[in-house]
Amino acid sequence: MDVSQYLGIFLDEAREHIQVLSDQMMTLEQEPENQDAINEIFRAAHSLKGMAGTMGYKRLQHLTHDMEDCFSDVRAGSMTVTSELMDVLFQALDAIEGYVNLIQETTDEGDNDNENIINEINRIRNAATGKGDAAPAAPAKSDKKADEASAEAAPAASDGKALYKQMKLDDSAKDVMKDAIAGGKHVLGFSVFIEESCLLKAARAFLVIKALEDMGDIVATDPTSQDIEDEKFDFSFSLFTICDEEIDKAKEAMLAVSEIAEVVGEEFTEEGIDSVGQAGGEKAEAPADAVEAAEPEAPAPKEENTAPAVKAETAPAPKKDQGAKAPATKKPVISKTIRVDIDKLDSLMNLVSELIIAKNTIVSAADNGDSSNQGLNEQVEYLESVTTNLHEAVMKVRMVPIESAVQKFPRMVRDLEKKLDKKMQLTITGEETELDRTVVDEIGDPLMHLIRNSADHGLEHPDERAASGKPELGTIFLNAFQDGNSVVIEVGDDGKGIDVEAVRQKIVERGLASEDTASQFTDKEVIDYLFDPGFSMAKKVTDISGRGVGLDVVKSNIESLGGDVSVKTKLGEGSTWIIRLPLTLAIIQALMVIIGDEKYAISLDSITTIENIPSTDVKLVQGKEVIQLRGTVIPIVRLSELLGFENAEQSDDMIVVIAKKGDSLAGLVVDELIGQQEIVIKSLGKYINTDRIISGATILGDGEVALIIDANALI
Repeated sequence: MDVSQYLGIFLDEAREHIQVLSDQMMTLEQEPENQDAINEIFRAAHSLKGMAGTMGYKRLQHLTHDMEDCFSDVRAGSMTVTSELMDVLFQALDAIEGYVNLIQETTDEGDNDNENIINEINRIRNAATGKGDAAPAAPAKSDKKADEASAEAAPAASDGKALYKQMKLDDSAKDVMKDAIAGGKHVLGFSVFIEESCLLKAARAFLVIKALEDMGDIVATDPTSQDIEDEKFDFSFSLFTICDEEIDKAKEAMLAVSEIAEVVGEEFTEEGIDSVGQAGGEKAEAPADAVEAAEPEAPAPKEENTAPAVKAETAPAPKKDQGAKAPATKKPVISKTIRVDIDKLDSLMNLVSELIIAKNTIVSAADNGDSSNQGLNEQVEYLESVTTNLHEAVMKVRMVPIESAVQKFPRMVRDLEKKLDKKMQLTITGEETELDRTVVDEIGDPLMHLIRNSADHGLEHPDERAASGKPELGTIFLNAFQDGNSVVIEVGDDGKGIDVEAVRQKIVERGLASEDTASQFTDKEVIDYLFDPGFSMAKKVTDISGRGVGLDVVKSNIESLGGDVSVKTKLGEGSTWIIRLPLTLAIIQALMVIIGDEKYAISLDSITTIENIPSTDVKLVQGKEVIQLRGTVIPIVRLSELLGFENAEQSDDMIVVIAKKGDSLAGLVVDELIGQQEIVIKSLGKYINTDRIISGATILGDGEVALIIDANALI
């Protein structure tokens, strides 16, 4: 069985379990008696350990097993949750994540055993439980099971579990085993019983077979190896193997596989091999009530595909409470979700984009043709409806909650709290807000920079907060919500805020502006310097901040996603960084306009109203043109001048597109309006070096290329 085909699934599920462990460990640190958190941690660690074992990642399995044992002690009450314990367990979790990252990059877990972490876990366990030096957890568990299995080995033939004796072996297989015995080899027969709660029984069977193949050769299995791989068996299987090792060593290797409930086996002589398959009455010796109790639990379709020799695998059922009756029938839970590679969604989105361009071409041709052709017009309208619905459906498939991008931050804040010696908490709201998957994948780093900035620069030390009348516990918040066709993410704190005058002085010190010029800057213009590369207000460089590579990265990353970032601050009360992102990066509804003699597109998301304004209503305030609209003063931007159309005609009335970004407004003056259109955004790449005014281009129905104006850059 080749497990490499499951690598993608393993990585996805491993990261989910790691996140569950991180979240629940954070909860447990705050609420040491929270049994629900302990149980969730134990289940996640157990599942991760089993998955690692299935994939053959022994170091990852061993470390996770030690964590599982630790939480097992906590659950049993023999250990208490302490700060020291949680620090070590978080180190172990980081090491586990390191294994997973390395596996993703190289498909191999590396050679780091993380012995220092394992030893520290064992030291704390021993101190808490009063035990002496403990052997590694996994072998200890295996030895215990091996002893139990050895005790059962003698009466195995009479307890109804030696299903290997009923296997039908052909003469060639028997001859091979006899020759092996004559050559001094050990011929061993085993029946392996898997825990009925196991979800990946084929994988467990594969690990058992692989463990034996490392010692020798598998002669026969029941059911066949193909049926085992296809999970066409219940919870037991039998096999014969030829190896150099003693039977106890082989049993130990099999029992080391997680979720193996029991192994029954014996070593065969040449005479014993001839009796295999002849003991027809052996199967009947299994207790009848055990078989009856287990039958309702076995799904009927699987039993039809199972080899007769393993139908009695329910023999271990007496371990359960036979008085509790299982439901007669239980409808299986059918998953209604599938994992889809993001590249496939990108390909689908590209096809939809091309379809919309083709649709626009047909619409343009229909508009220029015979308007009396009612049938054609109806079909064009229908095509528009279908393509719009298809686009919306594809976008919904691509939309994912931003929770995946923010769920790692509570752990990060916990580490920063200890490193910076500050008291802080992180509150997150709106994590269910959905964004395009591409945006969610890229938004994590900018948000991380802003949270680290709030922790290091924003929040004061507890004594400083107490002196200013604030609670010692500082708060960092992350709020996400949808605003029209955009998503807004606010990251802020209740710290000391930004000292605008200090930033202004820093601008002068660094020679970025003269003192006279800097004194004329507005607060917004001063704060914008914080986004310049290399600009930092930190007094010393640490591993957290001070190198001036934080906020400029935030700005460049956000702008590359078609968004923008701004900040609100009040000295002594805190700061709030506001990120505004588009819901989609590929297809938008736009207003088509003419500026000069060219066509341009402006996203409808940015537009509030379109107004006809007399030229006489334009006033000058501090040298800038503004208009007053319904009691609000709005600066205007003459796009024809900005885009270099020097001979633009000045008319008595102006067409002004009122654009909005947050609470700010701007009036964009255009020459003509064409109308609304669904457009596909095409990146300009590095071919055209434009400023932020142009965010991309689109192909119109007549094949003409129109540039897309980024209204956010003008507000």
